[in-house]
Amino acid sequence: MAVIMKVDFPHKEVWGKEMAVQMKELAQSIVNEPGFIWKFWTENKNEEIAGGVYMFDSRENAENYLKMHTNRLMKFGYSDIRGKVFEINEELSSICKAPL
Repeated sequence: MAVIMKVDFPHKEVWGKEMAVQMKELAQSIVNEPGFIWKFWTENKNEEIAGGVYMFDSRENAENYLKMHTNRLMKFGYSDIRGKVFEINEELSSICKAPL
C-alpha cells in the first residue's frame, strides 16, 4: 500500500532556480530509490525551511529512504530534520484529486 512521507528541515542556502541547478543530481538519484513513486520539492524562504513530500509504494521503502536521507542531510550539515510517514486514505484523496 502506497504511503506519503513529509520531510522538512531548516535551510538558509539557495532557493528556486538556483536550488534546482544545485540539487539536480540529487533529484535524479532519488528517482532510482526502491519504491519511489514521486516527490514534490518544498521550500519556504520566509521561514527558511526546505524539504519535500514523497510517495513510496510501501511503508518499509519510505522508512528505509527516510533513514538514509536523514543521514545524508546530516552529512550535508543539516540538523533538526523532521520526517514522518503517513498512510493514505485513497477514497477521500481521490475525491480531492490527489495524484495517486
